[in-house]
Amino acid sequence: MIAIVDYGLGNLGSVTKGFRHSGAGTRLTGDPDELRSASALVLPGDGAFGATMDEIRRRGLVSPIEDAVARGVPVLGICIGMQVLFEESEEHGRHVGLGLLPGRVRRLPAGRPVPHMGWNVLRPRRVHPLLDGIASGDYVYFVHSYYCEAAPAVVLADTDYGLDFPAVVGRGSVLGMQFHPEKSQAVGLRLLDNFVRLCGGKATVTETAAVTERRP
Repeated sequence: MIAIVDYGLGNLGSVTKGFRHSGAGTRLTGDPDELRSASALVLPGDGAFGATMDEIRRRGLVSPIEDAVARGVPVLGICIGMQVLFEESEEHGRHVGLGLLPGRVRRLPAGRPVPHMGWNVLRPRRVHPLLDGIASGDYVYFVHSYYCEAAPAVVLADTDYGLDFPAVVGRGSVLGMQFHPEKSQAVGLRLLDNFVRLCGGKATVTETAAVTERRP
């Protein structure tokens, strides 16, 4: 069972719906015991870094997430869920993250509209099962004002919005996507499909559309 972590924030409904296309069994839960028994964890997006970390701590969810990583259980962060995987953020002051990946979260620089909202390309930088069937130039949907300044070793794919920044990250069982795969049509469904396979689950998304489609 893939647990979608409920910390009172995030686009829970659309993430859950996205995983339905993969044939994976999911449960929306904020129960620490259920999180400890899950085969994978998903930290959904939307919200501010500080408020998200406050809720994760207040609900006693740090320990189950850390335990999952220690056991090699796949953990996927989406948008703000990816950002809190890092060490700290400068969003509205300094906030400490989960520290599961090296790097910090910084505001997008001046010169382009902020928030960065809309379709942008992926550029895979490393071979990884999460990126199976994903080509350079495939489009995904972003909504964010901050980006992750990450150690190069954890960057699986990047994008360009006035600067190059990580779009997909990963180290061991810890994975993240800055964009919203559940809103990224065929490419996003392919990415969720790949994550389900990493978790050992059944995947039913068709192969061809996810590989060939570039944008809506």
